[in-house]
Amino acid sequence: MDTDSVWRALSNPLRRDLLDRLVPGPMTTGELAATEPELSRFAVMQHLGVLESAGLVLVRREGRRRLNYLNAVPVQQVCERWVRGLAGESARAATAFQRHVEADAALNSEPTNRPEDK
Repeated sequence: MDTDSVWRALSNPLRRDLLDRLVPGPMTTGELAATEPELSRFAVMQHLGVLESAGLVLVRREGRRRLNYLNAVPVQQVCERWVRGLAGESARAATAFQRHVEADAALNSEPTNRPEDK
């Protein structure tokens, strides 16, 4: 699996929207284009091409119809390779430390109502 192409495909919010629309089931290219009125059919086809090249969309042709299916396997592989490994105990500790620092900064930036401050 080429993880670079998966990350590149997922980096675009329009492509993520297209993938979201395929979660319930396959859709034709025309149906997908109709869900994105701000894009031309050609633009939707280009985005689908990127998703297909990354293995995130599988295509089945039925005559003139092109059915696009979500393939979640590359997402799962990226998740197993990167997300789970980074979300271990050290990530939890770093997140807790960040919350502590942010809470401390918020407390120190609040105005006080002490008489000597007037």
